[in-house]
Amino acid sequence: MRVFVEAARAGSLSAAGRRLGMSPAMATKHVNALEARLGVKLFHRSTRRLGLTDAGGDYLEACQRILADIDDAEAAATSQRIKATGLLRMTVPLSFGSRFIAPLIPVFCERHPEVRVEMGLSDAQQDLIDGRWDLALRIGHLADSALQARRLGESPMRVCAAPAYLRQRGIPRQIADLAQHNCLSYTQSALQNTGQWAFGLKGEFRVPASGNLAANNGDALLAAAIAGQGIIYQPAFIVDDALATGQLVALELDKPPMELGGIHVLYPPDRRPPAKVRAMVDYLIEAFDSEHRH
Repeated sequence: MRVFVEAARAGSLSAAGRRLGMSPAMATKHVNALEARLGVKLFHRSTRRLGLTDAGGDYLEACQRILADIDDAEAAATSQRIKATGLLRMTVPLSFGSRFIAPLIPVFCERHPEVRVEMGLSDAQQDLIDGRWDLALRIGHLADSALQARRLGESPMRVCAAPAYLRQRGIPRQIADLAQHNCLSYTQSALQNTGQWAFGLKGEFRVPASGNLAANNGDALLAAAIAGQGIIYQPAFIVDDALATGQLVALELDKPPMELGGIHVLYPPDRRPPAKVRAMVDYLIEAFDSEHRH
């Protein structure tokens, strides 16, 4: 089956033989034996190129499925002894990566001493395939894509401001009141970048929200809000420490914050991701699960 699949891909029995480390004569014998067993011709043979027959085309699809399943079964059986090695490149949102992912890396590297980790910190979404990233962390609702995704946890949104700002400008009670306030927006959000903030679990209530500062990073907005510049609408992981110390106050409005979507780790849709990718995905799931329990 492997010889047949390689020959169909390469258009030549000798090329299939080279790829599989056998002579052209041996590759031809394999395909002849397969055709004899099945009682059908799989290839139209010409001097220049092999072409699949109709029966060959159908059989090729089945062979590719079967061989992939065999590879999967073998990989599962041997995964215990496949070591994670090499360079692991991961792209992570800037503030989240600095606060939550970077502190997890030392233990991962202790467990997997042959892996080197490269973190790309950016709030702009990177293309995994074009950027040759092994995995990505994304926060929010996932766009449909072929990428594999595992959910790590939740990321609720909060609306908050510094006590000094609220003393000076008053406390908004309804989402409509935000139009009268200095709202500091996050430019990487498709919605906040349009001068509107969305409320309600599905974002069904939209209100105008504008101010004299916008930024492409949540920590920059956090610093400005703590300094009393205005109101921010950011994920809990950005603002919870400042809320706990009283530097910021959470606002209770007449509509709940929008659900941002979960925290996910994504990786390319390889049936058998490399051991280094499997190791990091498993480690992140374990780390977030333990954090959640505590």
